[in-house]
Amino acid sequence: MSIWARIADALAALTAGEGLSAVFEKLRTAPDRTVGFAIAVIALGAKMAKADGQVTRDEVIAFREVFTIPPEEEANAARVFNLSRQDVAGYEAYARQIKAMFGDDDTPLCHLLEGLFQIATADGFYHPNEDGFLQNVAEIFGFDERRFRGIRAQFVKDADRDPYDVLGVAPDAPLDQIRKAWRNLVRETHPDRMIARGVPTEAVKLAERRMVAINRAWDDIQASRA
Repeated sequence: MSIWARIADALAALTAGEGLSAVFEKLRTAPDRTVGFAIAVIALGAKMAKADGQVTRDEVIAFREVFTIPPEEEANAARVFNLSRQDVAGYEAYARQIKAMFGDDDTPLCHLLEGLFQIATADGFYHPNEDGFLQNVAEIFGFDERRFRGIRAQFVKDADRDPYDVLGVAPDAPLDQIRKAWRNLVRETHPDRMIARGVPTEAVKLAERRMVAINRAWDDIQASRA
């Protein structure tokens, strides 16, 4: 059964009048969190797409850059998107429930935030309201300012691209320590590791952009210390 068919099953409760927030609560205890991850990206992405006052075709298309959606599953994906826009619950409630879903394992939340950044920047413009939206989500996820800046630097062209933020290390850290942090991030970004944490196979394309940013940050630090 495809992940989109499983999403359709998870949303079946909505026919009884339950909101999307109730679906997140049920997925919190589900052994397979890939469904929860997929719904989270689409649901928060739908909320964020309204943050700049309009939902553009590019932002909708951006979901295809985060997820591989077969033509026959487009209806299921579109249903999540539309339900999220119509749901009266605010995005903060979604973010808190998603945080609870993954507990202390914040790496999938990092991948989720990266997916939202990819959607936010798909139209070539990063709106201040989108920045505020993503900062709030990051805070709810428990990310500090440095981690948020590191993720933002991967996607926003005009962002301050501090390589130390990207690797999550202090500027005065020894090179051996930075090398260790870089290797750990490379290992965490391997698609197999991402899938094991709950990222759907349909969304492992997120690893490509993250790996580029990680390796570029390491290269920049090495060059600056040469």
